[in-house]
Amino acid sequence: MDDKPGSGIENAGRRWKRRPPGSNWGDFGADDQLGRMNLLTPEKVRQGLAEAREGKVFCLSLPLDFPGGSTVNPRRRPPLLQPTLRDGKPNINFPLSRLHCCHTDVISDDAVLLHTQYSTQWDGLAHVGAWFDANGDGRPEMMYYNGYRARADILGPMDYSAQDETEIEGRPIGAKKLGIENMASTCVQGRGVMIDLAAHFDTQRHYVSYDELMRIMEADGVEVERGDMVCLRTGFDRYLLDCGRNPPARAQMDAIQVGLDGRDERLLQWITDSGLAALISDNIGVELFPARPVSGHAPGHPLHQHCLFKLGIHLGELWLLSDLADWLRSAGRSRFLLTAPPLRLPGAIGSPATPVATV
Repeated sequence: MDDKPGSGIENAGRRWKRRPPGSNWGDFGADDQLGRMNLLTPEKVRQGLAEAREGKVFCLSLPLDFPGGSTVNPRRRPPLLQPTLRDGKPNINFPLSRLHCCHTDVISDDAVLLHTQYSTQWDGLAHVGAWFDANGDGRPEMMYYNGYRARADILGPMDYSAQDETEIEGRPIGAKKLGIENMASTCVQGRGVMIDLAAHFDTQRHYVSYDELMRIMEADGVEVERGDMVCLRTGFDRYLLDCGRNPPARAQMDAIQVGLDGRDERLLQWITDSGLAALISDNIGVELFPARPVSGHAPGHPLHQHCLFKLGIHLGELWLLSDLADWLRSAGRSRFLLTAPPLRLPGAIGSPATPVATV
């Protein structure tokens, strides 16, 4: 479809007149907030159910207090569990007989302070945007998938587009559009496809190219079809579990990570052309950070920008994939039923997940 100014989808001009080259803005409707989740049709659910032959299930989530500490991301912290309060006292092991002498109940109730993208997680479509001139007037704006805008649709307490970084007092915070609750409403169930990178690469830093990915898929007989949710097993999940909530410095972890090369244009084009509905890995970011250096202006997270900003493809990170991948390899299979809804938390930008695979 033409990406020139003025050639947008019908009614899409409410927010934009031109869309980024290679994007699918408007293809699922002018007001779409689901992106490629739209491809999880009843037929894709039936295809996933057809892979549930043994009735064996796998939990694909790390314990949500992994990886431990904050070396993976200094802005994210482990969950903080604490009791709720009853008359100012901790509401754990609370005997109701203290309030009503004839009651025999003992009550426990807790709360959690949870960083939504600390452990096994979904990146929502408001997680990564880009500066883009959507109106064709020569003035780039901070935009997100399908032309939703910073400050109008994704709200924060600071206006970073202003030179003085103006603080906006009393303004609500959160994603009025593209919040993770939209993804949750689809139930995120369909056919998963495993690509076992760990079976082909040693545990040392490696940017996986398009050519390498195609060779691995051909060697293992893996096929990805429109609407499949693709999982990339690198083995990093077992490394984190072995660290026992005490991971080393980020540089040491980066030295053993395998991930996609976000600068490989043919790889990005394959993501576009394959029609995959979601892209998931057991590593920190699906793609490797930092991306390979290039000259001039370029996204620092090229695969994230391609998937979240241009195509509306949700990314899953830090999933527990190795047990499932080992079983699939031993069974000569690569497909399974995947059920992986995020929290239905209105306005959230990301979400922890407890995905389940059934084979």
